Amino acid sequence: MEECISRGEVYVDGKLAKLGQRVTGREEISLNGELVKIEIEPKARVLLYHKPTGVIVARKDPLGRPNVFTNLPLLKSSKWLSVGRLDFNTSGLLLFTNSGDIANRLMHPRFNIEREYWVKTRTALNGDQKRRLKHMVILSDGEGIFKSLQDLKKESRLNWYDVIVTEGRNRFIRRMIQAVGTSVVRLKRVRFGHICLPDSLGRGDSFELPPKDVAKLIKRCCQENL
Repeated sequence: MEECISRGEVYVDGKLAKLGQRVTGREEISLNGELVKIEIEPKARVLLYHKPTGVIVARKDPLGRPNVFTNLPLLKSSKWLSVGRLDFNTSGLLLFTNSGDIANRLMHPRFNIEREYWVKTRTALNGDQKRRLKHMVILSDGEGIFKSLQDLKKESRLNWYDVIVTEGRNRFIRRMIQAVGTSVVRLKRVRFGHICLPDSLGRGDSFELPPKDVAKLIKRCCQENL
């Protein structure tokens, strides 16, 4: 496009375009005398998605497993980026954005953004296991700590816990639970930062945040303006 502009082949509203010139998408733009339709996505969009188990957070998979991107609304001039990942057998809240800046900020460890999960373990956690999880567990990639670990009183079934962490290392909760002598049977993320998984959002469905809520998300999670 820069080469076309330099050669004088591009016009904006009937005037010769200049390098670095900005457009809003409402102008009449022509290339070599033919009108060009320009569609510009909003600067920042954020999507809430209720990930079911049995799908991966990747566009391609050697095993041919279904992926989350096939269920997302189409973008015209950009693509959805996942804010972190949930593994194949984990369900719950997953955020997507069309802004790489937003995705990077929300995932950056320095912001210590909380992620809340409901966890069902194979066997009940005893007092010593809970203490270790809340103070320190040594994993292969360093120390790990649960910011919060409480019995999940919303569930009548046994061995359910509410866990809050502030990082997104791969399979972090599963590896923490395994390190203290049991394993995770079910894992569901119910909150990212201050955004909770809506009860009305069915598995495999998505909901786009209004622009004002996108701004609140960034301000509250990152404590600085984009």
